[in-house]
This record gives sequence, C-alpha cells and structure tokens, in this order.
Amino acid sequence: MRKLIGLMAVVVLLVSGCGTKEKQADEPLKIGVMPAVDAAPIYVAAEKGYFKDEGIDVEVTLFTNAQDRQSALQTGGIDGGMSDMIALITNVQSGFEIKGTTMTDGMFPILKQPESGESEVVSVAVMEVSVANYLADLWLGANYDLEKVYINEIPARLEMIKSGNVDMGVFPEPMATMGALSGLEKVFYNSDEPCPDIFVFTQSAIDTKKESIKAFHRALDRAVMDLQLDDGIGRDLLIEKLNLNSEIRDLIEMPEYKKTNLPDDQYVIKMMNWTAQTIGKEINLDVDAIFEREFVNP
Repeated sequence: MRKLIGLMAVVVLLVSGCGTKEKQADEPLKIGVMPAVDAAPIYVAAEKGYFKDEGIDVEVTLFTNAQDRQSALQTGGIDGGMSDMIALITNVQSGFEIKGTTMTDGMFPILKQPESGESEVVSVAVMEVSVANYLADLWLGANYDLEKVYINEIPARLEMIKSGNVDMGVFPEPMATMGALSGLEKVFYNSDEPCPDIFVFTQSAIDTKKESIKAFHRALDRAVMDLQLDDGIGRDLLIEKLNLNSEIRDLIEMPEYKKTNLPDDQYVIKMMNWTAQTIGKEINLDVDAIFEREFVNP
C-alpha cells in the first residue's frame, strides 16, 4: 500500500511538472520593434508563418519612441526588441541585465532642408544616447560644427526639420523617405562600419524562454533568406505595418539583410569609447558581458 501511494505521488509530480513546462512553452514571446527597415525580417517571418513553424507565438509591438521601448523592456512588458549598440552598452553599464543576440540591418539617411548645410554650423536633431547621435558625429562631425537638438520622438524630430527649426536630422529608413515626400532632401553616407543596430533580450527572458528565443532567431534567418532573394514582400509589409504612404514603396532604401551575426571586438570597443565620451562616464565592460552568442546560427 505504501509503495502504491509513493508511486501515485511520483506520477502526480511528473504530471504537474510536465504541465508547468507546457504552460511555459505556450507563453508568447513579446517583441518590440521600431519604425525601421530592420523590422522587415520580423514581419516577413510572421507573415509567412515561420514563427508558427518553429512552434512559437510571437507578439509584436511597434514603438515610435526608444524610451517607451526601453521602459517596456525594463518593466517586462516585452521580452526583447530592436535597439542599438549605444543603448545596449549604456544599459549593461548601469546594471540592467540585458544581452545583444544579433545585429540588425538598418539604414539611416540624413534629412535636411534643401538650403541647409551651406554654413559651418548646423543644428542636428537626434536622440542623445542613440545610434542617430553616433552617426551624426561619424558622418557630419568632420565637416560641420554640430549644434545638437535632442528629441526622442521620431515624428516630433521630423516635424522640427520640416518646419525649419532644425537644419538636419538622422532618421531610420523608411521614416526618412516619408520625410522626403514633404520636400526634404534625403542624403546617404557610405560607411565601412556595420550598422550599430542590434536585437536585445532581457536576461530574464533568456533564462525562461531560451528555446523560444532560439526558434525566433531561426525564423528570422529564414525570413532574411527570402528578403535576400526578393525584398518586395518586405517593402509591402513595412508599408502596411508602419502605416506608411504607399507612394514610397519603391523609394525605400532597403539594406542587404544578413543572417544572425554579432560584431567583432574592435568595433564594440570603439562603440564603448564613443558612449563613454557621450555620457561622460567610464565604461568598464568586457565585450562578452553585452552579448549572448548562442543565438547566432541557432
């Protein structure tokens, strides 16, 4: 009798344990995206059913303000999201447990009034601790004395350029092309550097949803292969999901999408040095402290 009771107890524990794992597997992976071409692989993966093929449910939330996305990450509103190297470095340095899992492919044109740029001093609208600020220094710093105007909200930044209150601004594509419809000039700068954009996940999500995150990256790689063959579906989904004017469909500057990858140490150290100078604080991080490498080529 005692053996029978003991056996029943073991069965109950096993059943309840399996139930817990199954419930955890059913929890959606909550993702935050920004209005940028980097989001195309995520939208393609969802549209083509790659997330479902991989056995995961993915909830995608669009943010137009990087601070709102940051708040959602810190409060657990999302598990991961599109970010950039500067934000990642700053977060890890401040003690927020978050990791970069793969670079993403962004495009950042300069938008300007047609007559802007003729003087040595120009005002530039950017977010302070951001990829936009870094690229303004990289592309404009050598030719101009920059007066930076810090505006977090992308639509508000665009309005400042359109109204002529600021000379130039750094914007993610396709928002830059939307701005060009109103008469602004869109200028591209070539760089041998990788785009500083990166996808991040909180350490809590990595600890509790590791297999789902691996599946997410596998689905992204499938979507990237589709985009490499034909980026038309990416253009269409960006127009639809970002609620953009369909006139810009063929005007969007699409990047060369790459499968999951992370940058080399030299590039990361350069980004750390720029971030330290910008925030006025020493950055004392090991390169490996900001990445979770096991999701590359999952």
